[in-house]
Amino acid sequence: MEDISVLNKPAELDERNVDANPIRQFQIWFDEAIGRSLPLAEAMTLCTATGDGKPSARMVLLKGVAESGFVFYTNYRSRKARELDVNPFAALVFYWEPLERQVRVEGKVSRISAGESDNYFQTRPRESQLGAIASPQSDVIESREMLQQEFRELEEKYSDHQTIERPAHWGGYRLAPERIEFWKGRPGRLHDRLLYELQADGSWKRSRLAP
Repeated sequence: MEDISVLNKPAELDERNVDANPIRQFQIWFDEAIGRSLPLAEAMTLCTATGDGKPSARMVLLKGVAESGFVFYTNYRSRKARELDVNPFAALVFYWEPLERQVRVEGKVSRISAGESDNYFQTRPRESQLGAIASPQSDVIESREMLQQEFRELEEKYSDHQTIERPAHWGGYRLAPERIEFWKGRPGRLHDRLLYELQADGSWKRSRLAP
């Protein structure tokens, strides 16, 4: 594995060397982070808010990106899901420190199709499948032992099942981006910031922001 402490720092962020489409530009940066074997390059902060604007944030994993948006999975009864039910707008932040790069994404979130969630669920390790069923995510629980007992009972219940069906309370979301900002660290904190904003005709407007 490459020693990330001695990576050559990528070049500055310049309008002349970035893609006009921010999704393609994100994919370029993401592929490089993966290619450099950065730990959890797919990790992103997901920020949601209640109906009256009180925010909360947590780390989740990116599980797909395309022109339609950024996909992640969770429990539909979790705090983040409850907040998305009343306020579907959210933000994502990716930060790849060895590359001095950050990407911020803002947009509206919606559930992906049941079929997409079913297909992804079947790719998960069996323990993760059982965990999704066992855990009442974000709820107060009596003890760790109670959770482990529920897991053991599910192991026994599904011991003779080759496949495990996705629970209805678990599935995916897609954030459809309206704003995407790329940040590149520079000396003296005169960092580069390029902002892409989605226009009514589906095109992207690009602007440079002061650091």
